[in-house]
Amino acid sequence: MDSLWRAVSGQTNQLDDHDGVEFWSNPERTGWLTKQGQYIKTWRRRWFVLKQGKLFWFKESTVTRSSRTRGVIPVASCLTVKGAEDVLNKQYAFELSLRTETMYFIADSEKEKEDWINSIRRSIVQHSRSVTDSEIVDYDSKR
Repeated sequence: MDSLWRAVSGQTNQLDDHDGVEFWSNPERTGWLTKQGQYIKTWRRRWFVLKQGKLFWFKESTVTRSSRTRGVIPVASCLTVKGAEDVLNKQYAFELSLRTETMYFIADSEKEKEDWINSIRRSIVQHSRSVTDSEIVDYDSKR
């Protein structure tokens, strides 16, 4: 739980914050979003990278192997992602709900917002724990 807290709060250490994910190479989705700060509720524009079930953010859009992540969210820990214009009273807003908190983001357009929501939803489904073949019990085959 401590590592999740560090990940969500952006207090990750450079060696383990990307958990082996090469965020600088062939990401599933990238783009600018405005993110609300966790403690001081100011809005800051950050470059986001979605890759292999993790949503990373950076100060700059030029992302290389040596780039320092400002934070990372393992999307499998997300409960929901949905529009939040009505909650924030801001156009193109969406929210990402985790067990312990809800994070808010603002995209640059309605299309960008919908594209981010869909990409994150797809990643949540792909990286959530699913039943493996070894866990399936076929009672009919044992007769």
